[in-house]
Amino acid sequence: MRTTTARHGLRRFATFGILALVAMAGSQLRADVRLAAIFGSSMVLQRDVAVPVWGWADAGEEVSVQVDEQAAVTATAGNDGKWRVQLPAMPAGGPHKLTVKGKNEITLEDVLVGEVWLCSGQSNMQWVVRNSLNPEEEAAAANYPQIRQYTVPNVPAPLPKDDVKASWMVCSPETAPNFTACGYFMGRDLYKELNIPIGLLNSSWGGTRIEPWTPPEGFAAVPALEGIYKQVRLRDPRTPEYKQALQDYLGKVDDWTQKAKETMAAEAILDPCPAYPGELQSPTLSTAPQQQPCTLYYGMISHFVGYPIRGAIWYQGESNHGEGMLYTEKTKALVNGWRQLWGIGDFPFFYVQIAPYMYGNEDPFVMARFWEAQSAALEIPNTGMVVTTDIGDVNNIHPKNKQEVGRRLCLLAMAKCYGKTDLVCSGPTFKAMAIEGDKLRVTFDSVGKGLASRDGKPLTWFEISGEDTGFVTADAAIEGASVLLSSPKVPKPLAMRFCWHKTAEPNLMNSEGLPASAFRAGEVPVRDFLVADVGESKEYQLVYTLDLAKLGPNPTYEVDRRAELITPFDRVAYFLELQKTDGDPVQYVYVSVDAFTTELSKIGVPTVASGAFFQTRVKNMTVVSNVQGIATGSGLNGGVIEFWPNNYGPPNAGGVPNASNDVYDFGDQPSDPKDGYGSMQVGNFEAKQTIFAVNNWKNGGDIGIGNSEGKTRDWTFTGNAGSYATRKLRILVHPKK
Repeated sequence: MRTTTARHGLRRFATFGILALVAMAGSQLRADVRLAAIFGSSMVLQRDVAVPVWGWADAGEEVSVQVDEQAAVTATAGNDGKWRVQLPAMPAGGPHKLTVKGKNEITLEDVLVGEVWLCSGQSNMQWVVRNSLNPEEEAAAANYPQIRQYTVPNVPAPLPKDDVKASWMVCSPETAPNFTACGYFMGRDLYKELNIPIGLLNSSWGGTRIEPWTPPEGFAAVPALEGIYKQVRLRDPRTPEYKQALQDYLGKVDDWTQKAKETMAAEAILDPCPAYPGELQSPTLSTAPQQQPCTLYYGMISHFVGYPIRGAIWYQGESNHGEGMLYTEKTKALVNGWRQLWGIGDFPFFYVQIAPYMYGNEDPFVMARFWEAQSAALEIPNTGMVVTTDIGDVNNIHPKNKQEVGRRLCLLAMAKCYGKTDLVCSGPTFKAMAIEGDKLRVTFDSVGKGLASRDGKPLTWFEISGEDTGFVTADAAIEGASVLLSSPKVPKPLAMRFCWHKTAEPNLMNSEGLPASAFRAGEVPVRDFLVADVGESKEYQLVYTLDLAKLGPNPTYEVDRRAELITPFDRVAYFLELQKTDGDPVQYVYVSVDAFTTELSKIGVPTVASGAFFQTRVKNMTVVSNVQGIATGSGLNGGVIEFWPNNYGPPNAGGVPNASNDVYDFGDQPSDPKDGYGSMQVGNFEAKQTIFAVNNWKNGGDIGIGNSEGKTRDWTFTGNAGSYATRKLRILVHPKK
């Protein structure tokens, strides 16, 4: 009996143990209700709008969300575990308690309702208070517990992320040093104006371009960015384009697999397996995934899209500043893409124009064209721009005066969002230009109580140009809401530009102290100097026109009339035009010589294919130029040409008078290889001068008029071709009579 009883006891123990394990397993499998990271204690919710709240739970689980003692709002988790409720609009205030209940309960404390702003961009938005002006004083005074920041970690992603690990931080002297400086100083000024809570969603990453912050929907709506949109679609495994491309690749792999089996049986040589298409690879596999289109939108924005905001502030452009007007199109894609996905209409988008900066040896006008593109983005509805030409640092890409940036962002918000109509929120903006005799009148909007000079000195960085001049510095006088421009060097002005240089820090402002931005106006005349200034050219026939920006191993001529010109020729002429940027003075030189060949194919760029190789003196030379120092005239006897595709050195092997054995000039020695550096030079040995040079056309080019400085006199090794926006060569011949 005792044995039977013992067995029954063991059975009861085993049954109890199994039930306990099952119960334990069930409790472990159950998913607790959880919230998206954007919803946390100390958060700020947008006032006066319905507020969605979302998260995850077990499929079919009922979830309720309640604010304080208000009626709870409920939702049921879908098959994917996602749930979402909509809280009614609330006025500014707090603190509130938000309770979420399902199989478990979550309580969020210290919830405020106020104004929420998204802060995004690259390093100047990521720049924190502790690195700005007066960091110790700013931190000590940062006792603003109703200002809060939500900081998103810097993680790119190949597809939208449901959630991230992030939390809200209350502003205090201890935490404020780590706040985004632009966002904090704007938020602080807004708080002082509105006296309501301010929430800052800080999603920024230094050194990043605009494309990674943009959603696919943004690229899709901008025709100029169709190529980027196609790239994004091909990398997204959810799209038909990706699936079709992958199917095509798998078909090739299947074919290769079958062939591999056959060649293995035949003991034959097998070609490698087809490589996986690079266009299908995840952008996060690249060396800089944070620079790939959409990756930061996916990783750092998408998880809180739909969280109500008042608007966005944006400080970016340094990494895109060489793109000119294309940046306007990319801004449209970013703004309209965000607005489409948020679904709350054209919310305010205020951005900061990047500040003057040296950018090394870069063309000084690249920055001005980018400023022009940033200004053009104001055509996007409900946008505003902060100009920083007066608070930058040309030697530091991160100007420290973020306090003023924040103040100007606040001005835009107060005027455009919060109904304060009695303030000026922008510096002077171009309205119109009129020609008044020998002067130009430029009229401005946003002048406030009047135009002024920031330092009390004459206005700076105004330039004008006319029919026969490039841009020159203008005398600028304020007359009411306009500025009158003139210069004794420009008797018939036609065009003007302002702040047109990467280091420009002009002093024009309105009476409210806000600066004017870069702009240009008028028509810069296109002048054919060859026809206008070189009389003898009228008797010549054009053979070639070559855009020297399109040089390469086998230069392609824009105009090539060899097939048309069958008349023998007795002279050859070259006309070279160089211009730094649109509207700058055009430098030109024209040189004609007695014919040194009877073949038209050999008067162009001396490639190996052309068979051109000349190191010879040429007679009866004519030179016309507007470049100071060039020896001009006709019947000149010092002509010498060096046309070859070879490498060359400085020894004067040809015995050219006045040439150096040590310095590259108009008397050099060609050497192997035959398809080498390349020289296309005309010189004047009597004047000890290179007239013009086009070298190294296979690799960008050295181009110049007159003597170069430094270790060469013929522009060899200068690599300067890219410094010219316009570089054109025309080659002509004189028909033999």
